[in-house]
Amino acid sequence: MTSKSKKRVLLPTRPEPPTIEQILEDVRNARLSDPVFTSFNEGNEEFVSSVRIEAPDVESQYQQSREYVELNRHLQKELGELASRCEQLKKAGEQLDLSISEIKVKNFQN
Repeated sequence: MTSKSKKRVLLPTRPEPPTIEQILEDVRNARLSDPVFTSFNEGNEEFVSSVRIEAPDVESQYQQSREYVELNRHLQKELGELASRCEQLKKAGEQLDLSISEIKVKNFQN
C-alpha cells in the first residue's frame, strides 16, 4: 500500500490546560499518601500543608520576578563598570611601579 491510499485520521482537539484554581483545588484535595507527596520526608509535611492552604499571589510573584530581572541587569552593568575600574587601577599600578623604578635608578646614579 502506498501512502496515498491511507486515510488521514483526524485527532480530537487538545483540551484546555487546567486553570491555577483547578490545580490548587487538586493539590488541596490530594491525600498525603498520594504518590506525588510520598517523595517528601516526614519533616516536610508543613510545606505540603502550606501549599494546600495558601494560594500563590501571582501579582506579587510577578513583581518579585521583575525586580529580580531589573536587579540582575543593574548588577551586570555594575560588573562591567567594576571591570573597567579594575583595569584602570592595574594600569595606574604599572605606571606607579615604572615611576618608582625610574626614581630608584636616578637616586642610585647620583
